[in-house]
Amino acid sequence: MRRIPAVVAVLGLSALALVGCSSTAPAASCDRADSDSSALDLIEVSGATGSAVVTVAPPVYVEKTVFTDAEVGDGPAVTSRAQDVQFTATIVDGESGETLVSAGTQAQPVAEWATYYEGIAKMLECATEGSRIVGAVAPDDLSDEANANLGLADGQAAVIVLDLERVFLAAADGAPQFNDRRGMPSVVLAPDGRPGVIVPDAAPPTDLVVEVLKKGAGEPVTAEAPARIHYTGVTWDDGEVFDSTWEKGASASVTLDGVVPGFAQALEGQTVGSQLLVVIPPDLGYGAQGSGAVPGDATLVFVIDILGLDEVAATP
Repeated sequence: MRRIPAVVAVLGLSALALVGCSSTAPAASCDRADSDSSALDLIEVSGATGSAVVTVAPPVYVEKTVFTDAEVGDGPAVTSRAQDVQFTATIVDGESGETLVSAGTQAQPVAEWATYYEGIAKMLECATEGSRIVGAVAPDDLSDEANANLGLADGQAAVIVLDLERVFLAAADGAPQFNDRRGMPSVVLAPDGRPGVIVPDAAPPTDLVVEVLKKGAGEPVTAEAPARIHYTGVTWDDGEVFDSTWEKGASASVTLDGVVPGFAQALEGQTVGSQLLVVIPPDLGYGAQGSGAVPGDATLVFVIDILGLDEVAATP
């Protein structure tokens, strides 16, 4: 059995440029039901979460991907392929029964998995955090690149077991809040939650301003754990976007000591599911020197969606 420690490399994605080229279509209707297939009767799974032991009675072959939830979690559901997920995958050769891969993954959108592992994306649709999903993946739902990396022959099915450990929000889902400060930028949202920012033709505030546009019901952001966020940043003077996770096609994991002071002050104590409109004066941003596309002495405007909190890596 090949055990690959890093997850994106684990399933052969390390050399493939995924971000920005994948669909963010929503998962079907989120009415999840187990597949009715005798192929699933050939698969036995045991072991603790994250350490699945998979035994098959080969050969396992299916013409369409089928799956069942061996365990159903009570966490949030995958309702959009734009959502970041984190799981441990065990992949078994359906022909020989050999375990090919057993490893955890980094958080990334379901849509990225779909680019090369459509079968995994199908298994994740409407699944809930904490679930163990057992699937037989059809050849058509594995790309040529995936087959080559796994060592599967063309036309061969794979048995895949996913322990779904984390499901992050696709965008802020909190309750809308009323804000009445005058002279602030306006925010418009696309159907997928992507924000657009309209900066007024007026002088910017000289102090840090934080408006909660949506109030989430999740845990607060602290220095103890990285926050997973989407953000769009524009400069007040020209309203041009200088940085956006939405445009990059992937969320960001940030710590309070890893961002400019104004950004950290705005995030601290805010709750998962919230959306913030933040105006950062130069002295709490990039100062007189600027940074990259941001000129010196620039007032910054950010719209931040708090999608979740990352787990802190265990100390060896």
